[in-house]
Amino acid sequence: MKRFYRTVTVAAEAGGFAVSLDDKPLRTPAKAPLILPSRTLAEAIAEEWRAQGLEVKLDELGLTRLASTAIDLVSQRHREVAAEVAKYAGTDLVCYRASHPPELARRQHEAWQPLIDWATLRYDAPLETTVGVVPIVQSAVALRALAAAAESYAPLELAALHLATTACGSLVVALALIEGRLDVEGAFAASQLDESFEIEQWGEDAEQTQRRAALKADMALAHGFIRLLRG
Repeated sequence: MKRFYRTVTVAAEAGGFAVSLDDKPLRTPAKAPLILPSRTLAEAIAEEWRAQGLEVKLDELGLTRLASTAIDLVSQRHREVAAEVAKYAGTDLVCYRASHPPELARRQHEAWQPLIDWATLRYDAPLETTVGVVPIVQSAVALRALAAAAESYAPLELAALHLATTACGSLVVALALIEGRLDVEGAFAASQLDESFEIEQWGEDAEQTQRRAALKADMALAHGFIRLLRG
């Protein structure tokens, strides 16, 4: 759509900070006020809008989109979204190891075991590992602990965690990203370890390249969003 505003400003409002386009406060798609609890995040969202040219490109408004999702959807379905995120713990990819080739098994252990150890200490959530893809049953203690961790997030944080979890395909990796245990490169490497190994052997096609780039972009958006929110 064509750019319809000239100026973008940030102002303190009750409950946080609002971003305005020509003195008209931004609203979500559901028409709720886009009020951000962090000035740092509000300024970053304002910068997304300032950076638009003659045409407003919605795919360049990732922070705005994620904040709107949190306000319109996550805040209304908090427990349901947290439960959806927590389900990943039951079959988390970091718990399923290859027996061969030995190099892949070695890489998996070196990349994933420290994350399992971290989750055990950070959330009191000891996860079991196995060789192969046959599902194993994780302890109720670990699953409850990780579910409680997801549910403890406020709506904007939970929106970022949900995005990271779906992009990583792993709750453990996503939590490590959101909590600063991993950076974006580390989270991408951990979550894409198996596919990256296969690409080393057989090469990468254009569709894979595009899909992996999109996943990495989602991880970067979730990571950046949470840093700005907490900044």
